[in-house]
Amino acid sequence: MPEKTLDATFDHGTVTGNTITRGYDDANATLNALDALGISYNEVVAVLESEGLDKFVASWKELLADVEGALAAARKDA
Repeated sequence: MPEKTLDATFDHGTVTGNTITRGYDDANATLNALDALGISYNEVVAVLESEGLDKFVASWKELLADVEGALAAARKDA
C-alpha cells in the first residue's frame, strides 16, 4: 500500500473488524460450494496455468520471429 494511503488512513480512517479472517472464511465458503457442485479448484487452476503457459510460449515465439525479421531487414538495408 502506498505510504500516502497509510498516512491518510492513520490520519482520518477507520478500520473495523477483521477483514483478513472474514475474507478467508468467504473464500473457503466459495471453494466449498464449488466443490459441492463438482468443480475442482485444483483442476481449474491446472487448466488455467497450462493455457496461460501455452499462450505465453506462442507470444514469445511470435516476438522472436518479429525481432528476427527486423534484424534481417536491418542487415539487408545496411
